[in-house]
Amino acid sequence: MDYRKLRMSNDFNSSVIAEFRANQGRVGGMFEGGRLLLLTTTGARSGRPHTVPLGYLPDQERVLVIGSNGGARRHPAWFHNVLANPLVQVEDGPFVYEAAASVLSGRERDDAFGRAVEQDAGWADYERQSGRELPVVALAAVAAAGPPRAAGGAPSSPAEVLRLVHGAFRRELELIRAEVQRSGAVLGAQLRVNCLTLCANLHGHHVKEDQGLFPMLEYAHPEAGPAVQRLRAEHGVVAELLGRLRSALADPGLAREELSGLVEVLTGELVAHLDHEERVLEAALS
Repeated sequence: MDYRKLRMSNDFNSSVIAEFRANQGRVGGMFEGGRLLLLTTTGARSGRPHTVPLGYLPDQERVLVIGSNGGARRHPAWFHNVLANPLVQVEDGPFVYEAAASVLSGRERDDAFGRAVEQDAGWADYERQSGRELPVVALAAVAAAGPPRAAGGAPSSPAEVLRLVHGAFRRELELIRAEVQRSGAVLGAQLRVNCLTLCANLHGHHVKEDQGLFPMLEYAHPEAGPAVQRLRAEHGVVAELLGRLRSALADPGLAREELSGLVEVLTGELVAHLDHEERVLEAALS
């Protein structure tokens, strides 16, 4: 996928946004197989909401977007909007959340842009074509009470929220598996960040289940106790696999074949766990 190819017309933007929202973030054509989000900013002059589809880079607790504007000499309109009002809305497919936007500078900006170029040299082409330093903007979710907010409206049940969360993890595993296969013999820095971000998000999800959802289920549905205990044990298995993956990623000489093997094992164990967890929890939550 090359989501930098052109400065998208309003009509094209609208069609991408509609397809994105209709398919929980999955878009075909030039965007197929890539990471895409919808960024809604407040117009610096108009004060009206303005939504654009953007490719993004995972970056642990935040995501990064780049103001390429298709290689144009001017920064994109959304970037000017962010400077005027850094509180934005992000749609990542299944969920929507408020985020605080910050423009990276200095070494932090250069390191992030370098990772982007290492993953896709086209970013450097656009910077040369534009004659300007492409801005890199970090989007950090603003903490909110309650369950995640579904992009398609209020979920019908806690089980539906669970399915959406699990679907997002399955999608990210697909993307990482494909990135590993496309990578060179030695892994790039951004691919390492992508894997570490997945590890952190999975760990956070399981902590929330262990500390919140599971005790609630055991109290409300004592008969589900043995099944919940099995799910906790499966969390331990996944945690061990994530630990192995983190340790491997710390090796600067990690080869693609080793990472590919670890990702395949993690994928098999995790997908089996997600499938089983959905069956158990949907029965208890329905």
